[in-house]
Amino acid sequence: MILSPTTPSFWPSVVAVVAYVLAAVIPPAPIHDPTESKYQVDRGIWLALTLGWLGQLVSILVDAFAIGLPHAGARFGFAPALSVTTWLVLAVYAVESHRLRLPHIRRALAVLAGGTVALAWFFPGQAHPLSAGQWAPLHWLTGFASYGLFGAALLHAAVLNQAEQHLRNKPGQHKAATGGLQQALGIPLLRLESLTFRFVGAGFAMLTLTLALGALFSPQWRWDHKTVFSVLSWAVFATLLLGRARFGWRGRVATRWLIAGSLLLLLSYVGSRFVLEVLLHRAAPI
Repeated sequence: MILSPTTPSFWPSVVAVVAYVLAAVIPPAPIHDPTESKYQVDRGIWLALTLGWLGQLVSILVDAFAIGLPHAGARFGFAPALSVTTWLVLAVYAVESHRLRLPHIRRALAVLAGGTVALAWFFPGQAHPLSAGQWAPLHWLTGFASYGLFGAALLHAAVLNQAEQHLRNKPGQHKAATGGLQQALGIPLLRLESLTFRFVGAGFAMLTLTLALGALFSPQWRWDHKTVFSVLSWAVFATLLLGRARFGWRGRVATRWLIAGSLLLLLSYVGSRFVLEVLLHRAAPI
């Protein structure tokens, strides 16, 4: 079912997509631009990102609370879940942007967010009545929060990997390269690494709460593909945090565990719903 222009969330999502496209194509100002014009360009970028972020927020809220729709409940699916995740990652990027001036990541996030919003036009998900129990909204909220926090951790891990690759390409200039990178990033690399694991820890806490709420209060909880992949991702993240605390895991080793856990988590909800909704054309419980 393609989202109709008469659906309340359609036009806010159109605004979001157009704004994200503008944010992706507006050229960034040179870092060492001595004139004041760079602030004008940056303001244009942030205006577009803010407009897209707000439009995406409105479309998410309209779907989540069935605003303007004849039924009470919520509409969920794999594409709306991806949209919520990119929205949360963009929120983290906005907070961190005063320390991480990375226009290529800004472009990638804008394209990714716009793409997930547009994807929700073609796969808007299914309407679910409010019959999943009083703890269901908190269960959904913590689940989406874990997606966003692990997405933010992946964002910071990508920056760290880029820094590590840069240092490897200049082995004879390690000290100078490190100083240059820290100046460009606006944050010491060790602090960036610590921040990455803070996001992992916060995401792990949200995922733990999500699994606990689902197991204790969800009337539809069962050992299906979604639950199995969620538990496996929880185990991978637990191993990563334990390895970090006990063995000092960092760099590529930590990144591989982070990517593996994130992929399993993506398969748990987004992957299972994609198979049911798109490939099998079957109704899927929340």
